[in-house]
Amino acid sequence: MNAETRNWVEIGDLTDIPREGARVVKTKAGCIAVFRTVDDAVFALDDRCPHKGGPLSQGIVHGTSVTCPLHNWVFDLSTGVAKGADEGSVPVTAARVEGGKVLLAADDLARRGE
Repeated sequence: MNAETRNWVEIGDLTDIPREGARVVKTKAGCIAVFRTVDDAVFALDDRCPHKGGPLSQGIVHGTSVTCPLHNWVFDLSTGVAKGADEGSVPVTAARVEGGKVLLAADDLARRGE
């Protein structure tokens, strides 16, 4: 589904998320970490590393990757797939910025609750 045909949910201002940082959005199905890169791109992943359950929102953002704070697994922010020798992935929620507001895809959020 392309960005134009999706329904989006506003979660706040881009400036609420520090560059190379994250904020957590709580949903009925668990927490989502919303990341902001140095060039203001946004990405959203489940806030739980599949390895040991580490909070990815507390990890180090570098480029378009985040490193888990517990055991240094590195995840691609756009795909949720672990990089390097680590195997695993984290569910991704589509995210975008429009008019300075951060939006998450409503259909991805709904699927989390299924």
